Order: sequence, then structure tokens, then C-alpha cells
Amino acid sequence: MGKPRVPSPSAKTPLSPRADIAIVGGGIMGLSLAYELSRLGKRKLVLLEAGYLAGGASGRNGGGVRQQWSSALNIRLMQESIDICQGFARQMGVNIWMRQGGYLFLAKRPETVSRMEGAIALQNSFGVPTRRLEPREARDLVPDLDLEAGHIVGACYNPTDAIVFPWPFLWGYAEQATKRGVEIHTRTPVTAIERTARGFSLVTPKGRLEAERVVATTGAWSPQLTAMVGARLPTWPVRHEILSTESLKPFLRPLVSVLDSGLYFSQSLRGEIVGGIGLHEPKSDAIVLGSRLRFLEAMATELLAILPRLGYVRVVRQWAGPYDLSPDGQPILGELPEAPGFFVCGGFVGHGFMMAPVVSRHYARFLHDATPHPMLQAWRPGRFGSGDAVHDELDIG
Repeated sequence: MGKPRVPSPSAKTPLSPRADIAIVGGGIMGLSLAYELSRLGKRKLVLLEAGYLAGGASGRNGGGVRQQWSSALNIRLMQESIDICQGFARQMGVNIWMRQGGYLFLAKRPETVSRMEGAIALQNSFGVPTRRLEPREARDLVPDLDLEAGHIVGACYNPTDAIVFPWPFLWGYAEQATKRGVEIHTRTPVTAIERTARGFSLVTPKGRLEAERVVATTGAWSPQLTAMVGARLPTWPVRHEILSTESLKPFLRPLVSVLDSGLYFSQSLRGEIVGGIGLHEPKSDAIVLGSRLRFLEAMATELLAILPRLGYVRVVRQWAGPYDLSPDGQPILGELPEAPGFFVCGGFVGHGFMMAPVVSRHYARFLHDATPHPMLQAWRPGRFGSGDAVHDELDIG
């Protein structure tokens, strides 16, 4: 399978004057939604990206795809997402370097182990083969773990969780969407949105685009876009940093995550250790990226406590991407009550990449012919004002 012929729109590419659906945002969610809509027969589809494809969170994540969740909805969705990923290379003609080495979750506290056990029982009831491990069994999977220094008291492991390479995953959707007639315009920010008799008029540097419906797939930038139609989206950005080391001989098969600290790391097919750790960040509406010594110190401290053999490994680079947080930690999907015809798809709190294949498939069906799906009810935008915010998901990772 050769390198995909990635669309390379430029400022010279003319913008069509009209679209049935305009998608704003050229990350994994927008591109997969464009592809799924085109597959259902939608012809007048235009996607607008203010920068370049994969310029936001989609090109800045670790590529993990897991089924270890603690709500039935997320487990079932992610089972389907794994299935889509398994057939992606064959269907889309691009190698995404998918490897199913599993996710190994580690716990430092007995109460974390109790949470694990409840989640494992639910996952097993849906056929996900997660199993509870004693610390020594975790070391059988990763012999270099220092369980004593890391204070590990329990673990769980699902061998069918996976990692994919983010960029070809996104490019595969982009190429196939373009082949099916979707217009993709990069360097085309939406600067204003006006209501019209037939929908919306989107103002861009290339001119106006009249669209019957608009879908915002702009991640952490979504509140600025929804404000253009007089709606307030209650999400906010949080900086999340990742690093990558020099290449090492393969020794680490699963992605490893320490639940109590937020540390996670895996080894790529080229041998790099890639990982990150969550840091407490003050709430702010500003999207601030860039690398910090604070992150490197926290990452090194936690990583070396659990895997001391990495003490002399050199860090090659580190970067940041914007998480997109919602008040209850769950996505926001559907039509905005304040702006009929304007839809949002965001608030994924760092999980949008792994959820995009399945979310876009069901969202496209809903936009195409109003086919319902439980996620659209659970994650509807109006739930916060109605008091129906979702708090039952105990995300173990």
C-alpha cells in the first residue's frame, strides 16, 4: 500500500458557493464525518479548516484505541471502533500501523483496584477479555516494571486494545472523502456566520459558503465557532503534553498506564517510547500550547519510578495538544437548541481520536436520515441546562 495521495487544497482552490452540509474543522472527527456522509450518498459536502489537516489535537495524540471503560455505552462504542480500525487499511488503502498489544492499567491504591474490578466485570459482560492481574502478573507482561518503587498494588489488562499511527489514519479519511466528492479547504478560517432563510452563510477569506446545515468539529476551538451563531458551548481547553524518546530495541508490547498518577507510555514500531502525564491546569478559555520543563520533570519522575531502565534514554522531542473538556467529562453531540441546523461534535476530553471512527459513523447516519443512536441522547448539548449531565462514567484510564 503506497503513500496516500493527500488532498492539498490551497488558496487558489475555489470555494463552492453552496453545500448541503458544511463541516468546520479538519481533524479526525471532521474528516471521518465527511467520509461517512459521502459514503451514505451526500454529495454537496464542504469541509473548512482554518489551518492544516491534523494541526490540532488529532496530530498531537498518542494514537491509543481502547475498550476498557466503565460505562456500557462507551464499551460498546469502542468495540465497534476497534472493528473499524481493524479493517481500515484494507478499506481505505493506507497502512495505519495498527498493533494490538493491549492496555495494561496499573493501580497504586486499593480503592483504585476496586474501581478496576467493577469495570472489568462490566467489560467482560460485553465480551471484552479484560482480566484482573496481581502485580507479579503485570511484571510477566513487562519484566522491567519496578512494582515496589512504583507502589503498584493491582493491575488489569485487555490484550485487544490497540495503538494506531495518527497521521495516516487521518490521511486515509481525507483521501477517501475527496475521492467521493468532498471539498476540503485548508487555510480557510470561518470568520463569521450569519443566519439565512435556508440555513447559514459562512464568511471565509475565499468568500461565502451557503449551507443548509453546519457541523462544528473544531475541538477546543468550538466555543469560538458556536458563539458566532449566538450559542454558548460549555467546554474549555486544557493543555496536555507528550514526549518521544530516541529509538530502543523492542521490549514493551502493551501501552502502560498508571491510573493514580495519569502516566501512560508505549513503544512505537520504530522503538521510541511515547507517553504523557496529566498535570493540574487552572481553568481558562485560552488555548495555550508549547512545551514546559514542568511537564518533563513530572513525566521523568513518574516514568523512572516504574521503569528505571529508561534513566539514560534521551528525549528527542516533546509537544502539546489541546484537550477539549466538558462539565461532566462526556462528549457533546447534536443540534444546538439555540441554533437549529447547527450541530456540534466535541468535548471528548482527549478521547476523540479513538472514538472518531464509530462516532462519525453513527453521527453521519443521524444527519443523513435521522437514524437514532443512544449516544445522541446521552450526549446531547441541552443536557446541562436540563440537569441531565452524565456522571455515571468512571473513566479508568
